[in-house]
Amino acid sequence: MGKCGILISSTQKRTAAERSWIVMLEKIDLNRTVDKETYQAAMKAAGEKLGFLQRECRSAGIPVILVFEGMGAAGKGIQINRLIQNLDPRGFDVYACGRPSEDERLRPFLWRYWIKTPARGRIAVFDRSWYRSVQIDRFDGLVSEEKLPGAYQDILSFENQLADDKTVIIKFFLYIDQKEQKKRFEKLEASKDTAWRVTKGDWRRNQEFGRYLQINEEMLEQTDTDFAPWTIIEALDKDYAALKIADTVIRRLECELEGRRAGGDTKGQGDKTSLKKTVSNEVLSGIDLSKTLSKKEYKTRLKELEKRLACLHSQIYRLRIPVVIGFEGWDAAGKGGAIRRLTSRLDPRGYQVNPTAAPNDLEKVHHYLWRFWNHMPKAGHIAVFDRTWYGRVMVERIEGFCTETEWKRAYQEINEMESHLANDGAVVLKFWLHIDKDEQERRFRDRENNPAKRWKITDEDWRNRSKWDQYEEAVNEMLVRTSTTWAPWIVVEGNDKRYARIRVLETVVEALERKIAAKESGKKHRSTKERIHG
Repeated sequence: MGKCGILISSTQKRTAAERSWIVMLEKIDLNRTVDKETYQAAMKAAGEKLGFLQRECRSAGIPVILVFEGMGAAGKGIQINRLIQNLDPRGFDVYACGRPSEDERLRPFLWRYWIKTPARGRIAVFDRSWYRSVQIDRFDGLVSEEKLPGAYQDILSFENQLADDKTVIIKFFLYIDQKEQKKRFEKLEASKDTAWRVTKGDWRRNQEFGRYLQINEEMLEQTDTDFAPWTIIEALDKDYAALKIADTVIRRLECELEGRRAGGDTKGQGDKTSLKKTVSNEVLSGIDLSKTLSKKEYKTRLKELEKRLACLHSQIYRLRIPVVIGFEGWDAAGKGGAIRRLTSRLDPRGYQVNPTAAPNDLEKVHHYLWRFWNHMPKAGHIAVFDRTWYGRVMVERIEGFCTETEWKRAYQEINEMESHLANDGAVVLKFWLHIDKDEQERRFRDRENNPAKRWKITDEDWRNRSKWDQYEEAVNEMLVRTSTTWAPWIVVEGNDKRYARIRVLETVVEALERKIAAKESGKKHRSTKERIHG
């Protein structure tokens, strides 16, 4: 647990009979103070140390996230400003996270935070954060009680994935009592220059201080972890709070730097020659690749499915249903052709195809999922990925671009990301286009002999083909470990391109029809309840 402040552990949870408005936070001693002379001397020393540690973290490639939460008017802005005065402004970003914009509301709630996660060696400071959903939004009734467990799990998964990727997460909760908060609100409202900072929501939370405090205590209980602990800041005295925050950051960064120097970095040193078999389920060996479709039947069904898909595209936009479709498969398996047929009749304003190549320099200094989060669709839109985040457990695994620990951890990270998308209402479909080794060679030769297609074949394609057995083993494990009810894998028999394209279209059409029917049914159910209770 944290090294500074009073933390609330799971062992301190109360029974229903014990639960009251007198919560743990109210027992914190807010009378902690420091005299001005002591503060100035200590802060000068702390400032020099913070600047040094920032440079050390930058050299070591350590990303750092500082989260500032707390009661309204507790002084988050003041404390952030005091802290960053000691840092090189070229090495950090500060994000003030208020209510989501219209564009942000159309995406999973973690999206706007994922895209702001820092590159290696940089610092991201969040004035309010992803905790809004289980804090203010819960208080205001925007997040129902039945959705809370899922929200907490999404937050824990998010922080755990970042911590596993070597991000340092330091979280502060600034606390003042109800009386002090009211006094600060009144002072802010007394000046026309600051009155705008106090909202009706702020006063409502002050009036129901006990209930809001309990919500925050539960948040601290549920999300205080070894990899991202909370530190409670007694914020009545601003100087004392600033010193405690600086001291916490210094000790945490010193600890991280010391630990990494001692442990070293094994990135890229995974076993490149011997990949032990970890699953017995050989999915690919059971696929019937003899399935075909005549040219006549193909044209008939293609025309019908494209028409249905165009209609469904309008409906998912109307119902604000996001759709994520990922394509993986062997080289020359027909991913590009399947994507072209899938999108040929769609409104181009409502979808985006995202080709995934090797990560660029910017993408390499972020968590490997960061670049995909940047392209997740808004509600009502479709995102198609030509190769996906599954590169982590295939090419990166085989070629040694990540460690064994990292690719093994990725199965859970990917499942959690896709679960978050599905919880937000998205349709998530993943296609593996499967062909046999002989068919791949035939297609490679055809590309080499056709000037119009020669650009499609590279030396790397032939080199990857030499590792077919290793890739087949990795794909089998991927399919078993990451095919879920919320994001299923569809293995497409791809030796016959016409059959494969129709199979993809049929699967997408059926999935969208099911989702639309469920959404329409849910709307009717809610409408009926409103009339009954109205």
